Amino acid sequence: MNLLPFGKLPPAKPRTFIPKTVNLGDWAQIAPLFDQLETRAAHAKSAAELERWLLDWSELNAALDEEASRRYIAMTCHTDNPEAEKAYLYFVEHVEPQTKPRQFALEKTYVAHPSRAELLKVETPVAKPARAKKAKTNAPGRRPALQPRYEVFDRDLKNHVALFRPENVALETEEAKLCQQYQKLIGAQTVKFRGEEKTLVQMGRFLEEPDRALRQEAWELVAQRRLQDAEKCDEIFDELIQLRAKIAQNAGFKNYRDYAFRQKCRFDYTPADCTKFHKAIETEVMPAVRKIQDERRRQLTLEKLRPWDLAVDPHNRAPLKPFAKVGEMVSRTQKIFNHLDGEFAAGFKQLHDLKLLDLDNRKGKAPGGYQQNLSESRVPFIFMNAIGVQRDVDTILHEAGHAFHAQATRHEDLYAYRGAPIEFCEVASMAMELLGNEFLEEFYATPEANRARKVHLEGIIGFFPWMAVVDAFQHWIHTHAGHTRMERKAAYLKLMDRFGGDVDWSGWEVMRAHSWHRQLHIFIHPFYYVEYGIAQLGALQVWANSRRNQAKALNDYKKSLALGGSRPLPELFHAAGCSFEFDAATIKPLIRLAGNELKKL
Repeated sequence: MNLLPFGKLPPAKPRTFIPKTVNLGDWAQIAPLFDQLETRAAHAKSAAELERWLLDWSELNAALDEEASRRYIAMTCHTDNPEAEKAYLYFVEHVEPQTKPRQFALEKTYVAHPSRAELLKVETPVAKPARAKKAKTNAPGRRPALQPRYEVFDRDLKNHVALFRPENVALETEEAKLCQQYQKLIGAQTVKFRGEEKTLVQMGRFLEEPDRALRQEAWELVAQRRLQDAEKCDEIFDELIQLRAKIAQNAGFKNYRDYAFRQKCRFDYTPADCTKFHKAIETEVMPAVRKIQDERRRQLTLEKLRPWDLAVDPHNRAPLKPFAKVGEMVSRTQKIFNHLDGEFAAGFKQLHDLKLLDLDNRKGKAPGGYQQNLSESRVPFIFMNAIGVQRDVDTILHEAGHAFHAQATRHEDLYAYRGAPIEFCEVASMAMELLGNEFLEEFYATPEANRARKVHLEGIIGFFPWMAVVDAFQHWIHTHAGHTRMERKAAYLKLMDRFGGDVDWSGWEVMRAHSWHRQLHIFIHPFYYVEYGIAQLGALQVWANSRRNQAKALNDYKKSLALGGSRPLPELFHAAGCSFEFDAATIKPLIRLAGNELKKL
């Protein structure tokens, strides 16, 4: 039974190391490949031989990653399918725990290899900056600038070797199983609304309805349903905290936060920088948030804003309805990319032609949206839950940005460089939202397109405080070992008071205290959220650059995507024409630009 929307995809390049017939879901067939790599490493006598060995190892990593991705995609597309769940859990429980120590053995072999120092001398040309003058670049006798080919790969691998502990493999397996329990729990949440069963995602459209009583009814029904699972969510999370604390302790860290920063290769910023970021949001963004909220309250002629008043159009116009069927969303999005850039247009068409899209919302489908790389085929897959609201347009543009990033690195043979730090991956996606929004007339007449742009910019401004809540909350959670649920609740509510703005939760204080349960990152991707804030600053800079010189900004953006993960994070930002800073001085002019644009709209 094929549970994937796409069929068999050929490898981007013919395999030179892995047999075509190997079953990558069977450890007995995978193990000999690791044996061969270990044996060959001992016989590699030069940088060239070590490099060939790295590429074969890369081929195996890409194939295993695609096998894991296929099972994850099938499971999230069908959380209620026992076959998909069984296949995913089998890989998590019986294959990944076997691969991790073998991967570590190869990493140690590489770090200690006598030819490693020679390999680090291998250089690659630096991509020519867009602003460079052609005459100088092509001057007679002028050699292109070079940079170390394996600098970032070597740094990250050394870090991983330093962190690996065999005893953590079993703990990480338990962690993955708990995360799957959370996804299954949330994916099964439905409500009966006016005679029809609906997912909580589908209920979101009613929060845009002008009828305030209807909005309240819908919001309260969803809140009540979420609270039914609050105890179970807390139980899962308590177990996750304990597991993660033990993982950090085993690796020699005093808390999971410090471990997570190292594990995520955050060499370019610190927890203290995140705290500075939170403070800058408080001083530079919160005034703009409160201004937007106050304007909304006045336009709705309300004494106080309630949680069900935040998504409706403040002029009580009917919700924006960009499309009725998912097929319409796909065709209109294609037209946006046709306007924006030929390469992006071709890339999105590939996704449609190869059936690499699962976009509609349905019962039994995991919440949220993501882009997943199929690493051996070197093509991206997009998953989302479209219900016909403007947020869906933002999401498809966002995930397409990730997909274009993956397509831009398709030429890269080193598996590790076909990805990039999350902080920059999200620049790719968030910038695409802003760039694509310039052509929203493919979905709407101009007045409605401007309305959608206004909602989007207000959403960007409003996102920063929620990002600060999620990030600061995780800093607190993982640096306060042994805390009680009541202490955790108090810490969260303190952050909500600081960053929640002027919204009245009277009568729903319990829901406010548990509102973090809906943020899946806290459960399944710990400390993966500040990246969105850092990246949003980069995306706003790309957008600001495009206002000054669209062609150059787009060219810089595309060149930065093509770098993949081959350069350190600040260099990736600089290649895109952005500053890698997230302090008040960086934020202030960007919030001012967004505010000025809102006035025009």
